[in-house]
Amino acid sequence: MENYIKTIFLLGVLSVILVTVGGLLGGQQGVYMAFAFAMLMNGVSYFYSDKIALKMSGAKPVSKKDAPALYRSVENLAKKMQIPVPRVYMTPANQANAFATGRDPSHASIAVTSGIMDILTPEELEAVLAHELSHVKNRDILIASIAAVLASAISFLANMSFYGGFGRRDEDNRGSGALGLVLALLVPIAASLIQLAISREREFEADESGAKTMGTGKPLAKALISIHASAKHAPLATNPAFSSLYISNPLGGRGGNLLNLFSTHPPVEERVKRLEKI
Repeated sequence: MENYIKTIFLLGVLSVILVTVGGLLGGQQGVYMAFAFAMLMNGVSYFYSDKIALKMSGAKPVSKKDAPALYRSVENLAKKMQIPVPRVYMTPANQANAFATGRDPSHASIAVTSGIMDILTPEELEAVLAHELSHVKNRDILIASIAAVLASAISFLANMSFYGGFGRRDEDNRGSGALGLVLALLVPIAASLIQLAISREREFEADESGAKTMGTGKPLAKALISIHASAKHAPLATNPAFSSLYISNPLGGRGGNLLNLFSTHPPVEERVKRLEKI
């Protein structure tokens, strides 16, 4: 519940920034224009990102016959969570990792790498699947899309301010040149940081939901340590735009207090610490 409150708060902050910046630079017209542009830009991603992510990862459909234990775990967890059974895929990557995608529980897919099947124990793998199905149940793709729309609209407004958009008079533009420069540079960064913070909160929430589904957080904690080590040892050559889908950053990046602000995932140490308390 705490993670949900933080997510709603951060979405609210993005909304306030959008309205405030829009009012300063373009009035009501500016807000409408920016929001429409962002909706158009992110709408395609919302409806088709699952197909794009699966194709780019090289994922292939998995049937009950291909991987009976994996499929059985997904079916049992979906039944326990009271959501439709998602389509199951496997990617050829040696790195241990997994991701879920799809705009809602009825259009969801879950994918695991071939590497995760070799590294994790059956209980740890089930905990990872519970985490990913929690993303599906919590409609995190929708939340991420809303955050992306708001952040994109804010960036659009800030960029327009730099180029003197929205039809302001020359005198007005000259007077607000310094403000426009500040907005163009700092506001998009602030919006991106909030968007990334929302992504991290959704990971915490999926960790907690998955652990409670399992009845304990220890298997997922152990799985995250193994997955994190695998990612550092064998970084995945994937598009950074899709790295947030995975349970752990597949690019193998190293942390640090400053770098963590720009990460789509919370530090694995913090995730493990929280999970061990469940």
